[in-house]
Amino acid sequence: MSSWGRSRSRSRGGYHSAFPEYVPVAERRAKAERQTEMLKKQGQDIQPVHIEGRTIAHSFWGKGWCKHLEGFGDYSNRLPRGRTYVRNGSVCHLGIDRGSVNAMVSGSNMYKVKVTIQELKPETWAALKQACTGRIGSLIELLQGKLSDEIMRAVTDPQHGLFPKPGEIKYTCSCPDSASMCKHIAAVMYGIGARLDQQPELLFRLRGVDHEELLSAEAAVGVITGSETRRSRRRVLAGDDVSAVFGVDLEETPAAEAPAPVPATTTPTQAKGAAKAPAAPRRRQPAFTPTGPNILALRTRLGMSKGEFAKALDVSPATVTNWEKAIGTVNPQTRSLANLNRLHSS
Repeated sequence: MSSWGRSRSRSRGGYHSAFPEYVPVAERRAKAERQTEMLKKQGQDIQPVHIEGRTIAHSFWGKGWCKHLEGFGDYSNRLPRGRTYVRNGSVCHLGIDRGSVNAMVSGSNMYKVKVTIQELKPETWAALKQACTGRIGSLIELLQGKLSDEIMRAVTDPQHGLFPKPGEIKYTCSCPDSASMCKHIAAVMYGIGARLDQQPELLFRLRGVDHEELLSAEAAVGVITGSETRRSRRRVLAGDDVSAVFGVDLEETPAAEAPAPVPATTTPTQAKGAAKAPAAPRRRQPAFTPTGPNILALRTRLGMSKGEFAKALDVSPATVTNWEKAIGTVNPQTRSLANLNRLHSS
């Protein structure tokens, strides 16, 4: 038999293949789709990985994930086993949570894969935040991968960036393959890269860090206090603004100011009486000065959580957080300032 032929070994029943019979890609894809639909009918929250064409990942974060893993010797030899599986839709489910990935991969059977990844070390996360401090324009574009060279080098550094090192990754698969990284695990590792194309924020969740903290740097304070330049404000709030990129609000939508109250009509008799005995002027409480410490003190005095306080002001909890961390005077919208004064006077 030719060296390119299929190796065979003798058994009691005759000859049998030493390797599983080849299954065409179209057949594998159809099988995976059937199993996915079956799981959905069972009420499971299924998030399959779909790959269009041969390119597994297209975005900065997706390609960065795959390139990072392939850069390590052990992984570069094992990962190729999963490329075909992820391309033909065999990753029927891939869910990413804090420090873990749970997946189901269609093969001879439906196999369960679990990948556990250590959370980012506090000192590493602190260093990354420090590297981004004062660059709010780049921070907002972070999830889109539109980074300056310096920030790009920081977040993708093999040893001190956001991507995990092999020693920080553990994985298991329910298949009988005894290999350290079977093809099902390899498919899931590539599937993570594909998922980051659509949801790059999941990388932060996976590493156990909160991407909203990137907005707590000094540059974010400038957005709230109005001290940043007009040019930087355009960069910060361009496109779908911070709400769309990071899922938080820095400013609420301004509302129209309430019309001035119409003075009540008085009779001549009332006016004459008022002239004779003018009422003592009502002592007004000083207007609330919206600074970070004052807002925190007001919320503390009222005994409100950030969520309750934000609801009372008609803003998001993230806005309250940023206000309380602000240095100097905060510049809230008219409606929010009115609500702050109302709470202050209560």
